[in-house]
Amino acid sequence: MSTETEFKRDTNYITDRITRDGRDGFPVETDRYRLVVARACPWANRAIIVRRLLGLEDAISMGECGPTHDQRSWTFDLDPGGLDPVLQIPRLQDAYFARDPNYPRGITVPAIVDISTGKVVTNNYPQITLDFSTEWKEFHREGAPELYPEDLRAEIDGVADLVFKDVNNGVYRAGFATSQEAYERAYDQLFARLDWLTERLAGQRYLVGEHITEADVRLFTTLARFDVVYHGHFKCNRSKLSEMPVLWAYARDLFQTPGFGDTIDFEQIKTHYYVVHTTVNPTQVVPKGPDLANWLEPHGRESLGGSPFGTGTPPA
Repeated sequence: MSTETEFKRDTNYITDRITRDGRDGFPVETDRYRLVVARACPWANRAIIVRRLLGLEDAISMGECGPTHDQRSWTFDLDPGGLDPVLQIPRLQDAYFARDPNYPRGITVPAIVDISTGKVVTNNYPQITLDFSTEWKEFHREGAPELYPEDLRAEIDGVADLVFKDVNNGVYRAGFATSQEAYERAYDQLFARLDWLTERLAGQRYLVGEHITEADVRLFTTLARFDVVYHGHFKCNRSKLSEMPVLWAYARDLFQTPGFGDTIDFEQIKTHYYVVHTTVNPTQVVPKGPDLANWLEPHGRESLGGSPFGTGTPPA
């Protein structure tokens, strides 16, 4: 977190990529890499969704950290003995330090680790999901959707940039602000963008084009956390998601689509934010609510046309 009153995210990630031509020294290979995630984290949740939608489970294994962590690192406390069964490490920081013993930045998820060396390859989460779509095509399941079609990439990128600035990161800018001015600026930008998204989605089922794309994945992981965390914990309380009819129906549509809702663990999400963020919630008391059954209510957005997977099929 910045020492200034406005939260500033460190976006200096490890930029190596896993590509078909292996230009950074990491060619696409099945069974070589392990995706490390935490279901609590919205940035990691994107990678979980895209991996599942594209059917990359057999090509890239996945390790899961627990919902809480200390100041040092995410940990594999969900696994027997507290060790990742493939990497055989207790803390994700071990893979970062294997790459650079003096790694100076945060230990973040998602991260992709080269199993043979135990070293992190990349933690550049926006690029990870795009590369899943473009560089790993050889290993996509039959019927995998086109999440990043070439003819829509400029529009997807443009929408995603706005959503990142004002919504994905905007909730953090509100929640971690340390002055009234910084908080209200982030709050106003967040809800102005949510209003813009409402107008956009009032007449179309998905953010860009007729089918689910990367843009929808990126917005969904924030919307899924809005009422359970961001509305109260981060003071984003002009409206609950469930009080914004268009966005609420859009979020339920995605939640009920295979590959989205089945990646969400609301209990881990609540535990992470309310236990880890002690500057925001020093008591570490985790709220009992809200009621989550309404995520399964009919959304009615089929009437807008479009189809989730285009000519593809849902994941198994």
